[in-house]
Amino acid sequence: MVIPKKILVMSLVVIVLGVGAYFLFIRPAPGSNDNPAGGEAATGAGSSVSNSGGQPEAAEAQPLAVKAVPAVKGDLVIGLKSPGEAFTDRMVIVKAEVGGVIKTLNVTEGRHVREGELLVELDEREYRLRLEKQQALRLKYLSDVLLEKRFAGPEIKASQETLDRVAKAKSAFEDAEARFAKGLIPRLEFENAQRDYELVLIESGGRREEVMASSKNLTQSEIDVKIAQMELDKTRIMAAFSGIVTDIKVSPNEHLSAGRELFTLVNISRIKVKAKVLESEIGKMKVGREVDVRFAAYPGKVFKGVVDAISPVVNADDKTCAVHIAVGNPTEEIKPGMHAEVEIAAEIYNDRLLVPQDAVLTRSGRKLVFVVEDGLAKWRYVEIGVENERFVEILDGVKAGEMVIVEGHFTMAHDARVAVRE
Repeated sequence: MVIPKKILVMSLVVIVLGVGAYFLFIRPAPGSNDNPAGGEAATGAGSSVSNSGGQPEAAEAQPLAVKAVPAVKGDLVIGLKSPGEAFTDRMVIVKAEVGGVIKTLNVTEGRHVREGELLVELDEREYRLRLEKQQALRLKYLSDVLLEKRFAGPEIKASQETLDRVAKAKSAFEDAEARFAKGLIPRLEFENAQRDYELVLIESGGRREEVMASSKNLTQSEIDVKIAQMELDKTRIMAAFSGIVTDIKVSPNEHLSAGRELFTLVNISRIKVKAKVLESEIGKMKVGREVDVRFAAYPGKVFKGVVDAISPVVNADDKTCAVHIAVGNPTEEIKPGMHAEVEIAAEIYNDRLLVPQDAVLTRSGRKLVFVVEDGLAKWRYVEIGVENERFVEILDGVKAGEMVIVEGHFTMAHDARVAVRE
């Protein structure tokens, strides 16, 4: 009888499937208890043999190496992040207040200068001559007033009280003059002593009305002297504060006109950062709050600052409010114009029980931590409160001082033996 070809093919397929099923499901796997060699291998890896009878015993599992930290009481800070930009409020463009030729230029780009240091000196000869002219004219008017007072009428003998006033004013003037010459007092104090002495001299005789009428030219002359002195002083340009010179725009021996820009003086020992905070968050901002400031130029480095001021005005375009942050910059690493990322302490929860975020796991929708007790990892369900990026508040389930596992516990079982590594 001839067997059809189709039946032969189907029979062959059934045989192949049967052989495959035998090897997959029926034949014992290498290393199983049915295989002696496999049994010996298992015994060597997972059990031990007693010295007395050779019977296998279960090997003691090695403890898992974990990292643990104590749960501690502390303040939990909720930070608010915002972009910002560094600037300084101590930066001035120094200009010439009078015209003239630069005689001395004591500045170079990037040079540090001290407050009161001479930076630029103009040729002062013209201004000094002008001052001397005004001083001579003033002396002439003063002499005229004194002569008019003396000969305008019968001389009135000064009382002893008046003479004492004159002597006292003269002594004060001479003392101020000597101290001013040594640089011990400012010019204003010297000028006040000089004026007081001259007024006492004029008032020490009679017919004061005529004297005051004749002293109009003297008064104007005194004003002209002060103006000339002020212009002479402006030929010497001093540093208004300690800082760094930059953006120099003049050269020695250059002729300047009044108002010409000379250079910029900037102090960056203390920097401010202007951050933008949404109006919905501005109520959480308070002056004096701590701020962490990071700059792209210094990755991984955190600068500490404090909220210095909060703008009273909300920007109508982006609905943000400017917050000014003061940051110490003693090494002058931070430069005005640098982009910053700031994290402001918006909310502070005091005296809370805290554990690191890495300690908290979620299993079956519930929060838990592993606590180390006598070398064993104990599974604890916990109730959590407020949290930030680093810490979680524990309301129930853990006590202060207990060691919670923060590394090596993701697949850990309850009562697993553990060894805390340093």
